[in-house]
Amino acid sequence: MRRAEVSLLLSILAAQPGCKTKGDKADRDAAPAVASDVRAPAVLDWKPARLVNRAAYIPSQCFTKTLSPGDAKANNPCYACHTTSESPNYTNDQDLQLKLSLPAVVAINPWTNLFDPPVTHVARATDEEMLAYVRRGNYFDDRGEIALERALDPPPHEWDRNDNGVWDGFRPDVWFDFDDRGFDHRPDGTLTGWRAFAYYPFPGTFFPTNGSADDVLVRLDPVLRENENGNYDRVVYELNLAIVEALATRADVPVDPVDERTIGVDLDLDGRLDMATHVAFDAAPDGSGKTRMRYVGRAHVNDAKGVFFPIAPGLFPLRTEFFHTVRYLDVGPDGSVTMAARMKEVRYAKKARWMTYESSRVNAIGEARQQAESRDGTHTVHPSGDSGIFERSWLLEGFIEAGDGSLRPQSFEETVFCEGCHGGIGATTDSVFSFARKIGGDAPARGWFHWSQHDLRGIPEPVRTDGEYEYTLYLREAGAGDELRENAEVVRRFFDDRHVLRPPEVERLHRDVSRLLLPSRARALDLDRAYRAIVLSQTFDKGRDTVLGPSQNVYSNVPIGAATGVRKAVVQRRLVLGAKPQR
Repeated sequence: MRRAEVSLLLSILAAQPGCKTKGDKADRDAAPAVASDVRAPAVLDWKPARLVNRAAYIPSQCFTKTLSPGDAKANNPCYACHTTSESPNYTNDQDLQLKLSLPAVVAINPWTNLFDPPVTHVARATDEEMLAYVRRGNYFDDRGEIALERALDPPPHEWDRNDNGVWDGFRPDVWFDFDDRGFDHRPDGTLTGWRAFAYYPFPGTFFPTNGSADDVLVRLDPVLRENENGNYDRVVYELNLAIVEALATRADVPVDPVDERTIGVDLDLDGRLDMATHVAFDAAPDGSGKTRMRYVGRAHVNDAKGVFFPIAPGLFPLRTEFFHTVRYLDVGPDGSVTMAARMKEVRYAKKARWMTYESSRVNAIGEARQQAESRDGTHTVHPSGDSGIFERSWLLEGFIEAGDGSLRPQSFEETVFCEGCHGGIGATTDSVFSFARKIGGDAPARGWFHWSQHDLRGIPEPVRTDGEYEYTLYLREAGAGDELRENAEVVRRFFDDRHVLRPPEVERLHRDVSRLLLPSRARALDLDRAYRAIVLSQTFDKGRDTVLGPSQNVYSNVPIGAATGVRKAVVQRRLVLGAKPQR
């Protein structure tokens, strides 16, 4: 896609409002400095749209050694991402489980922080110093305002990629003030449109025991929040979110009883307009992307006028937004590990283009052809000025922790890193991981809550559509709790001396995912120290993995094209959602 075409796509996006939230006193109190011998460069320029690492979109996990000396069989963490895809994701990259198909430019692993982690070069901070640091939030400033909203008005010259004196990208506007249905509120009580949802953490890196806690919020286009008169309507918005949930999870979704005659839409697809208690999922059997499902409210009225809001199974509606924060780990009064106030990253995505099933298929073929014909085996990533990068249907943008602890815009190369997970891989739903893994059914608020309202403890292990327990399968296939097999704590807990899973621990995991997902207090603080050292060095371009020492199970010199030792690809399957947290 040409730069001019990207600019045209940007022009359809609505301007983002800037707002305020309540920050607690711990966020505002000064924290003691954390001792370190590593310092970031005095001046950094985030504007250039060039890559030092041409394959910055290939994450470090793809360099893991699947077969190491002494292993009885190959370890296969790769299946979680690289798998047989489901239309309209036409990537089908399960072959990457069997072969190290990496471009020649990464024959020398560029993620050098894996082998020489910054934490090994710093003075060790005390537990008290680390806890004080992660408890001091960096999203809100001392006045309780959103710090980035003020910092971007106007943006410093080194942040202003368009050199126009204005920040043209996303302005964070989440206030983290959630009601009992997960909706976010501004300080004046009005709604931001954002809604938090709980989800099963994706296997591997996104387990908190491997370094970070995270949360995700979703916001739909204003058309999907409004009733037929064009006014905001919470019932309409909740119903449309339930419809989107059904489209993403490919399953029926329960809703509060609603009289379909008042909305003019047959939600449960029983052929009658009467009382409905669920949204029925529907997809045409021919795989064309057609569905009998329809949005409600203003979108339904527009449909009747011939102005259709596009809808299809497995696709999010146009202008859907996701807001994702990656956090340090904190320790609660009872010793349990929780999400910290301090953010490592703020990640943002907005769906800027609608692609049909057929256009998605053609796009996947084109991407594969471009990579095959590339001289170095890489593909092009398209910069979008202050709005980050454009990938497939989405604008992707991020803010990351600066050396002084504040949040700053990511550089182009740092943002290209995001494309590795949200680009062409088989496991995503419309380039997104989290929403298709949303906890639903009879969970609190049907899964519409923030992790600050309910934590991971007591949530039973997710089950796949083939009956396999998902996390247990990952432990068995990966031979560890992470792709790099560096998490010794998980290995000691779940595997015996013969590296066989311990049945009692697996049974505990079936009942409570926190047994696997949450680290010990000591490990949590060590992970915080490791990431803080990367922040101080500002070497995200060399890797942002929170390893505690030099990685042993990762290639520094990659045998490109070699077999992984995995004999048969494993299929990553959808989850049976709706399990109820036991509290």
